Amino acid sequence: MMSDTHFEATYLVETPLPLDKVAEIMAGEQSCGTFTRVEGETDELRSRARATVVVVHDHGEVEQPSMRSAWLDRKGISDRSRRGEVIVRFPLANVGVNLSTLAATVAGNLFDLGEVTGLRLESLRLPGSYRKRYALPRKGVTQTRRVTGVARGALIGSIIKPNVGLSAAEIAALVERLCAAGLDFIKDDEIAANPDHAPLSARIPAVMAAVRRHQDQTGKHVMVAFNITDETDAMRRHADLVTKEGGSCVMASLNWCGYSAVETLRRSTDLAIHGHRNGYGALSRHPALGIGFQAYQTLWRLAGVDHMHVHGLGGKFAQDDAEVVASAKDCLTPRCDEDDRVMPAFSSGQWAGTVGQTYNAVGTTDLLFMAGGGIMAHPGGPAEGVASIREAWRAVEAGEDLAVARTRHRALADAHAFFDKA
Repeated sequence: MMSDTHFEATYLVETPLPLDKVAEIMAGEQSCGTFTRVEGETDELRSRARATVVVVHDHGEVEQPSMRSAWLDRKGISDRSRRGEVIVRFPLANVGVNLSTLAATVAGNLFDLGEVTGLRLESLRLPGSYRKRYALPRKGVTQTRRVTGVARGALIGSIIKPNVGLSAAEIAALVERLCAAGLDFIKDDEIAANPDHAPLSARIPAVMAAVRRHQDQTGKHVMVAFNITDETDAMRRHADLVTKEGGSCVMASLNWCGYSAVETLRRSTDLAIHGHRNGYGALSRHPALGIGFQAYQTLWRLAGVDHMHVHGLGGKFAQDDAEVVASAKDCLTPRCDEDDRVMPAFSSGQWAGTVGQTYNAVGTTDLLFMAGGGIMAHPGGPAEGVASIREAWRAVEAGEDLAVARTRHRALADAHAFFDKA
């Protein structure tokens, strides 16, 4: 059983060497050791600071090594690689409250070890008391619902399309149209941050003027996630402007801003932070290399993000549906005795036709369901696109067959007639 003084990381390891030997190398490399014992590395220090191997499960040989290792070539080692699961337990005292160092500890030089032909950090287990020493979400699931006024059901969102190229005034006009269409949430695209043709200094006031007009007319606040990805000081300035204009959310491309920048942003604003994971595929797509989503989201939750992208079922990206579902459930699993749940954001090729499989798979409406083309390309226009998705969610929550629902809802029928052929 894991104590409050340690945390555990689970790895998939591939190596032609004995798995237990490589596991010990991993534990030493990522704690107090190196390739040989050094002066000052006393037994007392090792007992206090060395990571320990908890589990090694041998999964058997692989046909081909996943990666080449020059170290193995130099050693003349050409045996077949084996894969296995390795769990390593680390002393919390080695890290303290330091997110960047925590990430370096569980995912640092391990990927470069010459002994391995594959290595993947699959999951990370932290004591609840340690998780609470880091930032909690300011909005998360509960407060995102409160801000948007959506007490139950999935939040329906969309993305500014075209991705880039529109002026600040054109984006504001589109946001006004999308607000009127009945959305709960609107976000910038990940590649649209502070372009010359629509700088945030002009875009934020223009968009928020449209949001306020809609709120004055309807009482509904639409959450807009402004993409403020930038260097740290600029992100803080942009967030301050969003707050000044009455906004409720900012977005950051997590992998390119880094832990420190997002932690600083979290400390400096009460706005919801919409965490976009673009680039995560480089860390995850190979089954024997990189970082699995459970570990990835565990680390980013410590930075205090409120929403996390998980892609979408039946979408346009490479992740299979089982991975998307597991990712959403990871986000919604509490990690301490406070509500630190992060709202999963479903996106990528979503439309009314993917609602049923999403609800049936995740079994909850505590999610953000976003559609770009699935709303904007609807033959009846954005309002009909939003209506088609809402009708689909109402039907699946009520246990109604979607084929039957299509006979009663024109927007839903038109969506299927159009997108089924796309």
